[in-house]
Amino acid sequence: MAIPSPLRIFHITAISNLPKIAKTKKLYSNAQLRKKKIEYGNIAYQGAQGKRATKLVAKPPGGVIHDYVPFYFAPRSPMLFAINRGNVPDCPYRQADIVHIVTTVEAIAGSGLSYVFYDYNATLDIATCYSHVRDLDKINWPLFFENPRLDGYCQYWYSRMDEAKYVLRQETRQAEFLIYDSVPLELITTVCASDQAKADEARTILEAANIDLPVEAKPSWYF
Repeated sequence: MAIPSPLRIFHITAISNLPKIAKTKKLYSNAQLRKKKIEYGNIAYQGAQGKRATKLVAKPPGGVIHDYVPFYFAPRSPMLFAINRGNVPDCPYRQADIVHIVTTVEAIAGSGLSYVFYDYNATLDIATCYSHVRDLDKINWPLFFENPRLDGYCQYWYSRMDEAKYVLRQETRQAEFLIYDSVPLELITTVCASDQAKADEARTILEAANIDLPVEAKPSWYF
């Protein structure tokens, strides 16, 4: 299938992190957050974070996964599902506490920022690292866009052993686009929340910091 253009990418974070994001006007990598001693609400598996802190990125600019700001290629990700089910130890949040911060591959590639991407979750040994948009065709796009759809994206993400094309569906739906160091908010197109009340909450935070970003309620991006 043809790769959508523009190709949207999605970063998820707790709404409680928005004041600091708005203050710095950037999304920072985990490594930069630690270097700058910025406290933040963590939504990640701590076991996976250990691997992200040490796994080397095979393409320039190199470093480790924690040197990059992670984005998914679709909303309503397996990670959001795990958070909402309470399956992430020490994570106090549920999906209503999470926003999607959206930009596009084209905006990042045109900005001069350094990036890489993976065809599966970046921590997996089977994941291949790429550093040029011409290699986006290495990702199994039908798993993102086949029917049934919710707001354009396939409703289902979980793996199934009964049909070969779905054996690695979950790993594929966790494919990552990683942006080195930080992402300025001027490259963000939209912030999306689970309902209108949460969208209003996010908008109020951004407006208080004089950040002019569209904020939308996108219930179909949530479980």
